[in-house]
Amino acid sequence: MKSYIKNESKEWAREFLNGQWSTLVTPFDDRGEIDEQGLRFNIDYIKSLGSNGAGCSWGMGEFWSLSINERKKLMDIVIDQAKNWPVAAHVSHTSVSDIIDLMSCAEKSGFELLVIGAPYFATRKPSQVIDFIKYISSKTDLAIMYYNSPQFGTILNSAELAEIVNIENIVGVKEASFNKEISINSHLELGQKAIISTPDEWIYWEGEKQGFNQQVMFANTSDWRFDTPDNNSYTKFVQMASKGTIDNDLYEMEIKDIKQISDKWWQKTVSEAGGVLPVALCKYWGELVGMNSGGPRPPVHDLLSKDKQDLKIELASLDKLKISL
Repeated sequence: MKSYIKNESKEWAREFLNGQWSTLVTPFDDRGEIDEQGLRFNIDYIKSLGSNGAGCSWGMGEFWSLSINERKKLMDIVIDQAKNWPVAAHVSHTSVSDIIDLMSCAEKSGFELLVIGAPYFATRKPSQVIDFIKYISSKTDLAIMYYNSPQFGTILNSAELAEIVNIENIVGVKEASFNKEISINSHLELGQKAIISTPDEWIYWEGEKQGFNQQVMFANTSDWRFDTPDNNSYTKFVQMASKGTIDNDLYEMEIKDIKQISDKWWQKTVSEAGGVLPVALCKYWGELVGMNSGGPRPPVHDLLSKDKQDLKIELASLDKLKISL
């Protein structure tokens, strides 16, 4: 149940959003339906890594492949399994009525935080996006993080994001434009007004140089791809960095090598897919570490068998994730 009033949502978010936040994939069973037990297992697994929260039905959660009823079902499962663990629900859509329906469902289920991106397909002008987000935000009292990503067709710069965060219940921005200038400028220009979060750890070293500190990694898949319950070095690194302490030794010893493998495969998969998020890569990686996946839904293609084998060999060679060949 919402624990704040609308005009206090920004202050509430400063306490609610901190440290490492994860992104949930949506596992599917042999029939292609949502794998409820698999999803519940994945949530418990990520919680065991020490992550502070997670988002459901985001880009990595394949919201674009889910029906409205499936998205509602997903929300109900996630909030039930999460219990007191913070979670956020993604409600992006091209239909205003469906967004309002999803927001209402999220509030009834017990979510306190929503995520929304630009209304893809029908907009290409920042002014249209800003007007749309103003309208949608007026239809709910819940706090909202705006998702700035090329996957939605329109990227806002820091000046345009300033108009977004001036909206009463827009508490921040997941700044995933992959444009470092936009990320840095957003932190410098908007960080006192709202929470700005770039979902990659390079932002911590940049912040150290430029005098800002990112309080939350909102959100990525690196915790469950890089960590195990016995060695959660990535999550520890982000938790400390989010409080202003960057442990360079921990990063060099425990994270650097697996991050390099991740960057290589991420770039390869995105490039081969023409810029689409590497859902297939992350879902297969999850299978390798014991999580549930079921592969991506069409139109996303699964990884080729050779790519799966090559990735498996590279990860097993690190002897960090205990992957058996």
